Amino acid sequence: MTRILVVNPGSTTTKVALYEDETPVWSETVTYPSDSLASFLRPTDQMDLRFRDLAELLRRRSVEIGSLSAVSSRGGPFKPLEGGTYRVTPTVVGDVLQGRVQFNHASLLGVCLADRLVQGTDVPAFFVDPVSVDEMEPIARPTGMPELERRSLVHALNIKAVGRKVAVQLRKDLSQLRMVVAHLGGGISVCALKDGFIIDVNNAVEAGPFSPERSGTLPVHALTEMCFSGRFTHAEMRKKIVGCGGLAAHLGTSDAVEIEKRIAAGDSRAERVYRAMAYQIAKEIGAMATVLKCMLDGVVLTGGLARSQMLTGWIQERVGILGSFFVMPGEFEMEALALGALRVLRNEEPVKSYEQS
Repeated sequence: MTRILVVNPGSTTTKVALYEDETPVWSETVTYPSDSLASFLRPTDQMDLRFRDLAELLRRRSVEIGSLSAVSSRGGPFKPLEGGTYRVTPTVVGDVLQGRVQFNHASLLGVCLADRLVQGTDVPAFFVDPVSVDEMEPIARPTGMPELERRSLVHALNIKAVGRKVAVQLRKDLSQLRMVVAHLGGGISVCALKDGFIIDVNNAVEAGPFSPERSGTLPVHALTEMCFSGRFTHAEMRKKIVGCGGLAAHLGTSDAVEIEKRIAAGDSRAERVYRAMAYQIAKEIGAMATVLKCMLDGVVLTGGLARSQMLTGWIQERVGILGSFFVMPGEFEMEALALGALRVLRNEEPVKSYEQS
C-alpha cells in the first residue's frame, strides 16, 4: 500500500491529507486568521509557524514520516516549468528562500514544508503542476511591445486534474483531447488544453476576465495615467489589480453567494456586474477556442465559482455551441497532488527534474 502525505498551503490555511493509494484516509485544515499573519513580510517568513502547527497535527494524527511512501506538496510561482511531478530538491527550496521566484505567494511554502518534513529520512518529496507551468506555444508569447512577453501563470494543478476526469468520461487519454478549461476562483484561468499541454492561457494575475478579487485585462492607457497620477502608491496599485479588484471593487464583496442574494432581492447593479464577469469569461473561452481552431472535445468549468448555477448558466448560453459542456465545481488540488505522486511511484510517468528544466 502506498501512503502519501499531501501538504497544500494557502494564504490563510494549510490543508493536509493522508492518502492510501487513491483513497483519502483523512484530511484536516489548519486555519490562520489573516491578522495573525499580517506581521510577516513574505510567505516564507511564516515557515517556522506553519511547520510547528503541521508537526503538531501529524503528532496528533500519529503519522510517522518514515512510514510514508512520499510527501506531495503544492508548487508555487517558480521559474517557468513544464507540467508534471517534480522531486523537491535543495535547488528549488533555495530559489524560494532566496526570492528567485516570479512573485510571492503562500504556495511557495509547500516545497519548503515538504523538504523539512522528510529531512533525515529516505522518503521522497514531490511537487505537482505548479502555478508556473509554462507550455505555451511560441506564437502565443509576443505582445505589441518587444520588451514584454506574455507569461503563463495558471491554476495548472486543478486544470490538469479536471482534464483527466473529463478524459475518463470520454473514454480517452488526456493526450488525445482538445479542450478549453476555465478555472473560476478568486483568480480566473481560461486555457487551451491540447494533447495534455496548456498551450495558451490568460495570465490569471494580470489579464483575462475580471474575477472576485482581480481586475483582469485593463485599458492600458488609462491604467498608465492612474499609475503616474500621484494618487496611488506602487503597493496600492498592485492591490487594486490583485486583491481588491473585480467584484470586490465594484460591489464591496468577493462572495458570490452574497452577490446572488443581492440579485435575488432585486439589486440591478449587482446583476449587471455579475453578468459582466460571466460575459468576459465566455469571451475568453471563445478566444481560447480559436487557439484550437474551434475543434473541441469540450468546454470545462471548474473552481469554486463553478458551484454557481447562475454564473455557469450565463456562460453556457454563450459558449455551449462550442461542444460538450462540463461543469466540475470545486477544486481537486489535494487529490491531484496525491495522484501526481502516485503516478511517479507506480512508474506510470517519469519524475521531472527542476534543475534540468
